[in-house]
Amino acid sequence: MIIDMEHGPTSFETAEEMIRAAESEDCTPLIRVGQNDELNILKALDIGAHGILVPHVENLEHAQAAVSCAKYYPLGNRGFSPFTRAGGYGRLQVKEHALHENEETLVGIILEGKTALENIEEILTMEQLDLIYIGAYDLSQAMGMPGQVDHVEVKKQLERCVRRIRSGGVAAGGYVAKNIDDIKWMTDIGMQFITCLPDVTMLLQAVHDEVSLFKKVINRAGGE
Repeated sequence: MIIDMEHGPTSFETAEEMIRAAESEDCTPLIRVGQNDELNILKALDIGAHGILVPHVENLEHAQAAVSCAKYYPLGNRGFSPFTRAGGYGRLQVKEHALHENEETLVGIILEGKTALENIEEILTMEQLDLIYIGAYDLSQAMGMPGQVDHVEVKKQLERCVRRIRSGGVAAGGYVAKNIDDIKWMTDIGMQFITCLPDVTMLLQAVHDEVSLFKKVINRAGGE
């Protein structure tokens, strides 16, 4: 489950409760942070997120910053405090906490524009990256086709990126799947991290379907 703190209105306090809820059902909670900076990444991990997705990464320097903020020494410079949810609220397992977080924290970055795609090879030289996610909607906009994620040229570019990411030894992620055919295409090109649907879209679709059914029933009854 991805908790969206870039486009969503969620506060860190609410996100912490959402993380607890996810963990209670053996679900892995990730946070898409609002921006690539120390404070956003540190807070997301301190409240217990199992990993982060960092938006608007455009070059190697941006990727290095994301990893540095997410990992403890010697892999990075994440601020250390054992008095957090992630740290167990105490000093009993300080050393183990740092080792565990460095080994288990997922670090994902999101490439969303032309500059990022042009720099993908240098970005792939960054160690400790677990996932590179291609934002297809932003990609379509960068290609002059905003919203046309099904356009043949957008899909070609997405496929090219996925293959380069996989060849670099990093997991590849991608845009919201619309149907079974989309999911099959994504897996066929090598995508491993596939977002399904936002919760708000699921709710909207459910309400839309129910209202449509209701109107059909009412119209049929009125006709009779």
